[in-house]
Amino acid sequence: MFSGLQELGIASGDDLKETLTNCTEPLRAIDQFQVENGILLPSLQSALPFLDLHSIPRLEFHQSVFDELREKLLDKIATIASEGKDSDRYNKLEDLLGKCFPLVKVPSIQPVVMCVMKHLPKVPEEKLKLVMADKELYKICATEVKRQIWQDNQALFGDEVSPLLKQYIIEKENALFSSELSVLHNFFSASPKTRRQGEVVQKLTNMIGKNVKLYDMVLQFLRTLFLRTRNVHYCTLRAELLMSLHDLDISEICSVDPCHKFTWCLDACIRERFVDAKRARELQGFLDGVKKGQEQVLGDLSMILCDPFAINTLALSTVKNLQELVSQDALPRDSPDLLLLLRMLSLGQGAWDMIDSQVFKEPKMEIELITKFLPNLMAFVVDDHTFNVDQKLPTEEKVSNLYPASLPESFIKFILENRVACEIALYYVLHITKQRNKNAILRLLPSLEEFTEEDFCTALFDGFILATFSSKENVHRHVLRLLLHLHHKIAPSKMISLQKALEPTKQSTEAVKELYTQLTEKMESVKQSPVETMETPALELPLRTVSTPAAVI
Repeated sequence: MFSGLQELGIASGDDLKETLTNCTEPLRAIDQFQVENGILLPSLQSALPFLDLHSIPRLEFHQSVFDELREKLLDKIATIASEGKDSDRYNKLEDLLGKCFPLVKVPSIQPVVMCVMKHLPKVPEEKLKLVMADKELYKICATEVKRQIWQDNQALFGDEVSPLLKQYIIEKENALFSSELSVLHNFFSASPKTRRQGEVVQKLTNMIGKNVKLYDMVLQFLRTLFLRTRNVHYCTLRAELLMSLHDLDISEICSVDPCHKFTWCLDACIRERFVDAKRARELQGFLDGVKKGQEQVLGDLSMILCDPFAINTLALSTVKNLQELVSQDALPRDSPDLLLLLRMLSLGQGAWDMIDSQVFKEPKMEIELITKFLPNLMAFVVDDHTFNVDQKLPTEEKVSNLYPASLPESFIKFILENRVACEIALYYVLHITKQRNKNAILRLLPSLEEFTEEDFCTALFDGFILATFSSKENVHRHVLRLLLHLHHKIAPSKMISLQKALEPTKQSTEAVKELYTQLTEKMESVKQSPVETMETPALELPLRTVSTPAAVI
């Protein structure tokens, strides 16, 4: 009936069938079979008739004894695995596996076989192959056993990891484009430790365990996918995975990943949303410590710095640093901390190019970024301070126009041509938007506050956003999200034209169509109930743009 019993010299149902087929006295044959194959304890012989008198089937009795013995054996296996010398434990478990493995297809014995394999640090290769070849056995075997299979079967491991990576990207995209985001809760609100408690990161961490080879495979998957899709969420996962292993104190991996200490320090900065002077020195020490012949580490470091949460922290720190330099009457080139922030931003922004080209060399910093662009930005900060002072003066003493009518051409050129300059400028706009400094915003972008004014909406939407959104799904989605929050503040005639301009095409994704449907429904509800008493909180938009999810592995 069950394969493997004959191999161990144990009679099976087939043996009983053959005996009954060939015997002349079936009842005597059954009695003989029970004696030969029952529990071989003389003290039980007298008890069995007593159980018969109470109508307790022999099967029920033997099954209860079997279950009890199996539980004791499982406990004994766990004890063997945790006590004694490594070689002794291994030999005992391997010997036990050899005896019980032929019964791996017997449902009642299968848990014992699986338990032995789980505790064996190295299951014999021939048994791993048998498990891998049987889909049912492979499915139920412990992760500890699967790790031993995966480490020599990259394709199979890729098949297991691929759905998790897809799930991670979808979750990040949903969080980024959620219509629930607000000033108090935005994409960057969650702490690093909270983020890496997510389902996907925890599952990947468990799949890897302490296996360096599997960890390297996952990193290679992430590099390949980042290269193929340019999706920066893979950079986030690279950092989160390492820090998840750090949380579990998996020294076998953390001690060999050259990015560990750098990522740990950067993680603390992301948690505080600021790079202080002490951590800046530590981060610089790690970057300067990359030795000749090990430049490839820069590829992984740049990927970690490309994480949107890292970029957000570095950019916010840069804007704050510029404000401090203004108060100190100092120049950008005199601040080592600012120069490091620019260096790390440059590494992060250049991650894809570095991995694509396989030229592991830090991007050359444009000197004019430090000597021209940042001083211009600091001049804007001075204007902002002057504006704040001016607002406190009596009306008759206020200056009518504190801001120049146009931006320096060199400033605009830097924003268009230099990714670091563009990032810093975007975060400066975010800063002054939070300050609700309308005049400062009008100089850099159309106002993000006076949505009731027709000229503002025309400048912001027609002149800035809609001019670039057609080929970029993420911009399309962000604009729809923005209008979901602010449609009631915009003139009805303008909303109608915006609704028409933002109508999805046949090529638009389901996410865009869903947002557009939500906006249409909200506009219809406003028409039916024109008076809206609830004030919708302003939406703080993440500034990083990301590519759409792609097929993985």
